[in-house]
Amino acid sequence: MATAERRRGERVVFERGIPAHMMAIDGTWRRDCTMEDVSETGAKLTVEGSVEGLHLKEFFLLLSSTGLAYRRCELAWVNGDQIGVNFLKQGDKKKATRRATAEA
Repeated sequence: MATAERRRGERVVFERGIPAHMMAIDGTWRRDCTMEDVSETGAKLTVEGSVEGLHLKEFFLLLSSTGLAYRRCELAWVNGDQIGVNFLKQGDKKKATRRATAEA
């Protein structure tokens, strides 16, 4: 096989996909998307409309219509209208620094 599986953890594939939304961290853009599969560490999304020009370094994946279920994401790859995202744990960058300072 030419492409090696890079994801850690089990992947759940949805037969019809799960409707979701992508939204900029600052709320300046929003796109409808379909979650094709998901694992503990990331997901594959089919995006409606162009992703060109969107700031995809970090964004929110909204999983509920009320916005209460969401994951902070970073772009992993793009293939046409499909993108791969990695889930970021809340406070990955900041908490580690605080913890190290508290333990010192």
